[in-house]
Amino acid sequence: MVTGPLKGQVDRVWDAFWSGGIANPVEVIEQITYLLFIKRLDELHTKKELKAARFGDPIEDPVFPEGFDSDLAGRRPYSDLRWSVFTNYSPSEMFEVVSDHVFPWLRRLGAEGSSYARNMKDARFTIPTPALLTKVVDLLAEIPMEDRDTKGDIYEYMLMKLSTSGTNGQFRTARHIIKLMVELQQPRPDDLIIDPAVGTAGFLVAAEEHLREQHPEIWTDAATRAHFNGPMFTGYDSDAAMARIASMNMLLHGVENPTIERADSLSEGHPGLDQYTLVLANPPFAGSLDDETVSKDLQKVVKTRKTELLFLVLMIRMLRNGGRAAVIVPEGVLFGSSNAHKAVRKMLVDDHKLDAVIKLPSGTFKPYTGVSTAILLFTKTSSGGTDHVWFYDVRADGMTLDDKRTPIEANDLPTSSPAGAPCATQARPLSERGTSQTKRPPRTRRLRERGTSETKRLHPAQTASTPAPARPSPSSFRGRRSSTTATTSASTGTRRSSSRRSSTGPRPRFSTSSTRSRSRSRTA
Repeated sequence: MVTGPLKGQVDRVWDAFWSGGIANPVEVIEQITYLLFIKRLDELHTKKELKAARFGDPIEDPVFPEGFDSDLAGRRPYSDLRWSVFTNYSPSEMFEVVSDHVFPWLRRLGAEGSSYARNMKDARFTIPTPALLTKVVDLLAEIPMEDRDTKGDIYEYMLMKLSTSGTNGQFRTARHIIKLMVELQQPRPDDLIIDPAVGTAGFLVAAEEHLREQHPEIWTDAATRAHFNGPMFTGYDSDAAMARIASMNMLLHGVENPTIERADSLSEGHPGLDQYTLVLANPPFAGSLDDETVSKDLQKVVKTRKTELLFLVLMIRMLRNGGRAAVIVPEGVLFGSSNAHKAVRKMLVDDHKLDAVIKLPSGTFKPYTGVSTAILLFTKTSSGGTDHVWFYDVRADGMTLDDKRTPIEANDLPTSSPAGAPCATQARPLSERGTSQTKRPPRTRRLRERGTSETKRLHPAQTASTPAPARPSPSSFRGRRSSTTATTSASTGTRRSSSRRSSTGPRPRFSTSSTRSRSRSRTA
């Protein structure tokens, strides 16, 4: 999320556009994104130059090739299209280079027939004057681009200025939540990964980074490398601007030809069935749909206009048997009492394998929305298999739960924390946090080993008679933990409460059950 100095820099760029005559917020976002993309391309080319110079080799796969950008009169060498070159020109010459040479080249940059080329064919340079371009370029030159998904961060911040951001469900998932979901599902080199509501491609970028770090063997095999640069990554979004940003984002992160399409995933032309092995997504759940726009085969499964339920059905249908998913949903999916809610829960529990429910704090998606959300992890089996559902109640995610979302120490997440946020509870075993419980394996590892019955391996720290571990108590989390036991039927969503206490400590706050079995909950 954009904070601190970067926020101030973006505000100054925004003000420059408004004072220069561009008042449409979406247009401002697109023009900033294009310019930052051009700037980043130059930085990537510079890195390639330095690497080649260090080893005395020619530049490998240069961004800006030798030669000229066209055969027409007034052509320019590709070197003139670099940010570090044209920003030293006079305002009028820089304006001419960017509008007449850089943008046409930008539209041709992707491989012919690629999704990048399709998304970028409508890219237009709409900055009206050389003076405004010069001012914006000077301001953008101060924004750091190294090791940051800057375009996505800026889009996230700009959405705060759009009145439609909350209404349409357009808000970006925090990077530490994305990383947690990716680490729990452990992408593999042979996976086919899809995000049917791709946005700025945050989930796909995180999966790509995980594969680079954990599977270096990708680069030693030509077939695996071709799979990584082509069919492995797929994303759909109904917003053309989002699709363009996602395409640029993936290209900048080294994925040459992903499938990023402008399309409505819930319409008749939705992604193929039984095709993918991993779904990572935070689909919109604040928007509304007309029945006429929703695919008829989805409506046959569940009759609803709720986008979160339709997306869940779609994700199940997209996966192959054995495919897995990590999806963010509003808490209403867990406890909603409508027939559609019950039908989707019954499908997950009875027909497939619901592996885990991770309840997130209600402020996780502020400033966009304060709605309570949860992460569902499930595996498509088409034959059931839900035994014990692993439940984790996250009270703190390493950031304040107000609109500012600044880093704090309290963090219940198993492995990940926001950049710059210390996580005292992350690295220390329970025995070092003011309790007498003994050390137990990291929760992320236990969740990855969820194929065995967890309740048969309950540690004393997880029993009902053991007092809950001491917890940090910043102002956002003051108050005693509830000792109420809430038993929830996975198929009906009904809840029964009891305030009875154990003589030796509070009872677990939650448990989950299905028509087959019931397991004791895991509280953080």
